[in-house]
Parts: sequence; structure tokens; C-alpha cells
Amino acid sequence: MKIFVIDDDKSQRENLSGHLEDIGHEIKNCSSGNECLEYIKKEFVDLIITDFRMPGLSGLEVLKEVKKINPDISVILVTAFGTVQNAVEAMKLGAVDYITKPIDLDEIELKINKLNEHRQLVQENYILKEQLQKNVNFSKIIYKSDEMDEVLNMVSRVSDSDTSVFIHGESGTGKEMIAQAIHNASPRKKHPFIAVNCAAIPDTLFESELFGHEKGAFTGANERKKGRFEIASEGTLFLDEIADIPMNFQVKLLRVLQSGEFQRLGSSQNLKTNVRIISATNKNLKKLAEKEEFRSDLYYRLNVIPISIPPLRDRKNDISLLAKHFVEKHASRNKRKKKEISTEALDLLTRYKFPGNVRELENIIERAVILSRSDIISAKDFPINQDELSENIYKGTLPEQLNQFENNIIQKALRETNNVQTAAAKKLGISEATLRYKINKYS
Repeated sequence: MKIFVIDDDKSQRENLSGHLEDIGHEIKNCSSGNECLEYIKKEFVDLIITDFRMPGLSGLEVLKEVKKINPDISVILVTAFGTVQNAVEAMKLGAVDYITKPIDLDEIELKINKLNEHRQLVQENYILKEQLQKNVNFSKIIYKSDEMDEVLNMVSRVSDSDTSVFIHGESGTGKEMIAQAIHNASPRKKHPFIAVNCAAIPDTLFESELFGHEKGAFTGANERKKGRFEIASEGTLFLDEIADIPMNFQVKLLRVLQSGEFQRLGSSQNLKTNVRIISATNKNLKKLAEKEEFRSDLYYRLNVIPISIPPLRDRKNDISLLAKHFVEKHASRNKRKKKEISTEALDLLTRYKFPGNVRELENIIERAVILSRSDIISAKDFPINQDELSENIYKGTLPEQLNQFENNIIQKALRETNNVQTAAAKKLGISEATLRYKINKYS
């Protein structure tokens, strides 16, 4: 922990600071409360240990000012004149503890360790609440394409099991969203959903991040830390970018998946875990396994139930629905007036190839919502070049492509006439009865 020690008595200050440094904490000495307050206005500190009676600001006054600057900083008060009244007042003002002189170094070390454990628990709870908030944000998957309907049909069929699921899709297609949907529909939904981006973890830290470590397991391991397998117990562990796990750690991961047991780094004690594994990647894991760049036994362990998410360019029917959703979302988030998207702008989006998939679509819409000067977002509000457009937005046989084309121009006519069928039929040069028949035909 980063600790500030405040005491006007130099020998007392250096004695306590020396002991805390010896057991691995980062220490800053201050001879007065004012000196300490100047530092914490500029940098974060975990704990302040301050004498009660000092020239200038007293310990209680330091406590009051610290809580004004940053309520998350813990404060322990030390005094040679301990009274129940002082202790009660200190605790009311937010002190975490109150100890008397002469300081028992073993006692204060124990108090700091307990404080550290509490802070770690608070941090874990914050992670879990953050994940819960993510679940709420992604509780509604927006789509109308047959391709996504097949994906969600698979989600509903696998969600009530504990079987490993492997999600494949390009970057930005929503792999984590699908993993969360599986978790939210499962019996594990009341337990944690923990997401790990394997590509963001340095090779040397995989074991510590996933299995945890004991105090002193390596340089800088100043306290015991739970790993993601332990935090996700009874819930779901989502391993994103699984292809980036280093080869030397893959065998350890395989062992955990097979036995349900693991050891914290620096410990010989076996711990049990009960988590459901969902993994994902945008790479071809099967080819990596065939080239021996990924363990084939781990691949088959992960790939029990594969789910493939199609890229946005292969589910054009979702683009207009997603675009309108993102307009509402970012207009609200950025305190902008509600805007509409012009027909030409929607047509441009439909013809765009979207190499960045749904994530790129959201970025394009957010930019347009913020920068557009009009209440209607037009095609010129999108940073899309003509050479980035698909030559043919339709796929399949000739009758299938003709149906897609007819569907598209009917939707366009309905948008342009605010869904007034009489006006749309006139615009298309067909009767109302024919239009109603085709609306039912294309759902």
C-alpha cells in the first residue's frame, strides 16, 4: 500500500515508517498535517497514519480535510492520550481505526493487513457490480435478420447447460454480448459473469491473473490476490481472444478445465472451482491447432458447442434497426436533441462493408449525432468513401436476390411516406392490396 505517516516527533515517525517499508509498503513521511494535505491533492494514497496532537492541524482536523479531498483514503489516528470520546469522534468522522502509543508494530501490521483485505473485497464487489451493469446494458439484443435469429436460437438451446461454448466472429460483432446473453439465460445468472481479455494480459501474468497469487509469490506481490477463476466461482468465466494465451500456460488451463482444481501462484494448496467457460476469438483456432500454434487438446476442450456470429455486412437487415437504436442512445447520452436518419443515409450504411462491424457502426452514428447541425442525419455526416461500398449488397440465387431487392425498395418507400400504405403504394406504382400482400410476404 502507499502510506503517509504524519508525526511531529521525528524518531516516532522514522521508527514506524522503517517498519512499514521493511514489510513492503511504499512510505511518505510528513512532519505536519498541512504538508501531507498538499501531497494528496496531487496524488492518490491508500492510507494515512497520523498523530492526534500536533502543532498546526490536529489529527482530527487532518482527518476532516482528507475526507473532503478524497473519501476513499483510509485514516488511522495515533495518540498517547486515548479516550473513549476521542475514539468515538474519530470513527464518526470516518477514521478506520484508532490506536494508542506506544505503537505495537505487530498490532499495526495486523490492522493494515485487515484493511488491505477489506479494500480488496470492495474492489472485487466493484468488479462484480460493473459486470452486472454490463448485463443490464446488453439485456436486449437488437436484430431482425435470420442470421442473428439462428445465433440466438443456439443461445437459448445451450444456456441451461454447463457445457463449454466457443464463440467465433470478427472483431466488433458482439462476441461478449452473446456470452453475456448465454449467462443471463442460464441457472448461473445470479452469480458473477467475469470477462477476461486474454490479449491484454502480459505472458508473465497469466497465472497470477487467472489463478491468483499468495503474498510474496513474486516481487511486488504484497498481499494475497484472488484470480478470475476464484472470483467467478459458481458463475461464468468469459475468456475473450483465447488464441492469445501463451503456449506454456495452455497446459495449465487445460488441467483446470479437466479437473476443476488449481493452485494460486506461490501456494501448493489445491483450490476447487465451479465455473462455466465461454471462450471467443476472431482467429481461426482450428488452423492454429493444426499448425501447432495452439494446443489441439485445449481447442477440442473449448470447442464443444461452437457459435459463429456473422459479420454485419452479411446481415444487412440489422443495419437500419441498429442505426436508429444508436441514434437514440447517443443523443440521450450526449444531451443532443433527438435526430432522424435520412433515407439516403440509411441506404449508404446498407451498402457499406463495415470492416469494424457493429462497433464501427456505433462509432459512425455517435460521431454523426454529435457533429450533425441538422435534426436529420444525412449521408454527408458519415465518413464513408464510395470505394468502401459493396458492389452488390444482395446474395444468393437470382430469385433470392430479386426478393431482397423488392424487400429493400418497399421498406424505403414506407420510410419515405411515414408508413402510410396508400402513399407508398402510389409511389411504387402498385395497388394497396399488392403492397399489403408483399408486406406480409416479407414480414
